[in-house]
Amino acid sequence: MSPESSLESAPSPPILATDPALAALREERLAQLRVSLRSGQRRMADWRGGPLAVSAVPGSGKSTGMAGAAVLTIARAQLNPHRQLVIVTFTRSAVANIKAKIRQYLREASLPQGGFVVHTLHGLALQIASRHPELSGLNLDRMTLVSPNQSHRLIRSSVEQWVGENPEAYQRLLEGHHFDGEETERLRRQSVLRTEVLPDLAETVIREAKSSGLLPEDLAQLHEAAIVANVADDYGVLSIAADLYKHYQTLLRLQGWIDYDEMILAALRVLEQPPVRQFWQSQIYAVFEDEAQDSSPLQTRLLEILAADPTGINPPNLVRVGDPNQAINSTFTPADPLFFREFCESCQQEGRLVTMDQAGRSSPIILEAANFVLDWVNQRYRSPGGQRSQPLPFRPQAIRPVEAGDPQPEANPEATGRGLEIYTPPDVFQTVELIGKRAIELLTRHPEHNAAVLVRENKQGRFVAEQLSYLTEHGIQVYDVSQRERYSRVPSEMMALLQFIDRPHSPEFLKGALTVLTERQLIPTQDLNAIALSPEQFLYPGPLDTPASESVLVARRYCTALLRARLELPHYELLAFLALTLNYDATELATADKLADRVARQVVREEQGQRYVPAMASILDVLSDILNSEKFEPVETDESDSRYTRPRQLTIITMHKAKGLDWDYVFLPFLHEALIPGSLRIPPQAKFLGEFTLAEVTRAQIRASLHGNFPLPNLMTAWKRAEQLKVAEEFRLLYVAMTRAKRLLWMSAGRNAPFTWNRPDNLESKSPCPVIPALKRQFPECVVEMDEILRQ
Repeated sequence: MSPESSLESAPSPPILATDPALAALREERLAQLRVSLRSGQRRMADWRGGPLAVSAVPGSGKSTGMAGAAVLTIARAQLNPHRQLVIVTFTRSAVANIKAKIRQYLREASLPQGGFVVHTLHGLALQIASRHPELSGLNLDRMTLVSPNQSHRLIRSSVEQWVGENPEAYQRLLEGHHFDGEETERLRRQSVLRTEVLPDLAETVIREAKSSGLLPEDLAQLHEAAIVANVADDYGVLSIAADLYKHYQTLLRLQGWIDYDEMILAALRVLEQPPVRQFWQSQIYAVFEDEAQDSSPLQTRLLEILAADPTGINPPNLVRVGDPNQAINSTFTPADPLFFREFCESCQQEGRLVTMDQAGRSSPIILEAANFVLDWVNQRYRSPGGQRSQPLPFRPQAIRPVEAGDPQPEANPEATGRGLEIYTPPDVFQTVELIGKRAIELLTRHPEHNAAVLVRENKQGRFVAEQLSYLTEHGIQVYDVSQRERYSRVPSEMMALLQFIDRPHSPEFLKGALTVLTERQLIPTQDLNAIALSPEQFLYPGPLDTPASESVLVARRYCTALLRARLELPHYELLAFLALTLNYDATELATADKLADRVARQVVREEQGQRYVPAMASILDVLSDILNSEKFEPVETDESDSRYTRPRQLTIITMHKAKGLDWDYVFLPFLHEALIPGSLRIPPQAKFLGEFTLAEVTRAQIRASLHGNFPLPNLMTAWKRAEQLKVAEEFRLLYVAMTRAKRLLWMSAGRNAPFTWNRPDNLESKSPCPVIPALKRQFPECVVEMDEILRQ
């Protein structure tokens, strides 16, 4: 009998209780709970100790299975507030969801509402660190939480310090390839390096290295090892990365700030002390981890320590649940799905791997399509002779429908129409028109159902929302989720424009203001570095200057209007003026009003405290504090995930944000090869460094070191590996998007699409995502021709 079979058939042990009748009732209800679980969920629920990997397909009921397993474990081990089960998940909404399910099951089994805690991983780390401030080095009363990003002033300060201390290395970067010494080109390259390339490198390295437990000294050692191994690197990128990381850490400590990875490191510092470590381990019976494919090495190390047996006799009680095929964050976060795959493989060798492969969310035809895409992509990226040059994009794992009599209501529901519909419209405008007609037909016939348009980027979402705004006339609510992200950017946009108004002759601040205006689509997309080189010439050109293009003239009109407002308006009205200038909608205006009120009250407090600061400087100081503390929340009327899935609503959302959600009808438009799988982008202004980006090659080299791949790849090899990772993740993202649909999956790739989504009407011929022709061949009955639509 296999280990998995023995797990499934293992009976639940009796639950002790002082009252025999109550004990019998509990046993009966716990047995009913176990029987109500699917086979994969049941195998997880029958866990008895030690490490366990659970690889779950989309829609398999991970949270339900984890909640059921948690309750049976609590009852079986008689857990209590002094010996608890710790459940760790990815988001606060997931924490609330799992906690509610566990409490419900405990109530139904007449068990006490204790014996477990649910945390986000950072919340758990913060609890450990704050309980032992003398060991963690964190005093949260005096510290501010920050998140490093490319525009953060700590990042910028680290870059400037590095430039000042390393003139020779900086000169090598400036010269790049084919530099003729021309002064204008030198100034342009300086702007690109200081405001884009080096901040991007610093941000990427800090996140990647710190989340992997690497110190600046470790990166410096990797650089030395690469030199010894003759790894080609004209720039010494790892050395630059180590220095930027070191400067950032120094500034972080001087400011008294912490970032999210610092929380994990602080908790690990606490647990380095044997008495404290044994105390925490004695309080924890086991650790259940959800979304394990998105964990970083540092986070995994923390959970392994907490799950360990304090005596060191038994293996750690660690259950990790995830889906490596839904790993869609590794190209912009430190998460690497290979670590969870390796955990699954090691557990499989010990007979401790459970596969939850039954899913009741989608119609069978949708499951067939998703399984086909998984197999097709893996075959496409398998090297000749069966050898693999890189890990396959997907872990081979098919989704199976649930068995008859499954307790989930409407499990594997009947397909609507063909279940899978594939279109090739003439262009993106026709695509959205088809979506509108289909949405009206479906949601009018079934007003209790919902629908979503999943897009690859927010600009596509805004285009769809504008084109489908008329659906409200048919009683269909159109909800563009990207609006929420625009609200949260209000403080940073205000800051960028005010910095320009305060110091208009700063190339950095001018470029920041122009970037905001471009992102808001108020001025045309253009080379902002070329404009920012000479702010005075751009703002107030002389009679002998070369006439500017129309796009530059538009940008100039906006910028000079901002400067006039500084002269004509009192400082307390500037934020309102900027909000109107940026064409904010009603919710964004409400957020801007909230921000202005916060700034005004803070400035008044400073003045009452007899701190004399010029008015503009006061506003900038308060905004800086708000941005650094990340305590300012935008105005939002509904915080729950239910706002995405309301009946008779068409939700427009990115594929990334759609993970964890589902809809009756899912539309996947604009599936073109340029975006899925696409390729890593080298900004044209940075190509003087070579056919790669410093941030991505450094990320690839750090990951190679973590997986023990020595010698490290050179710059071009690292770039190719980064591109392979990007392609694999894009296909996993498409897989996630496809598996959001319950009754109908609608896919299309118009023959003509925009060159850039900043200008949706600038169409050109585009090749479809390579999955689309393959799906057409595999499912010819699902292809909908345009003449068929016209006949209807």
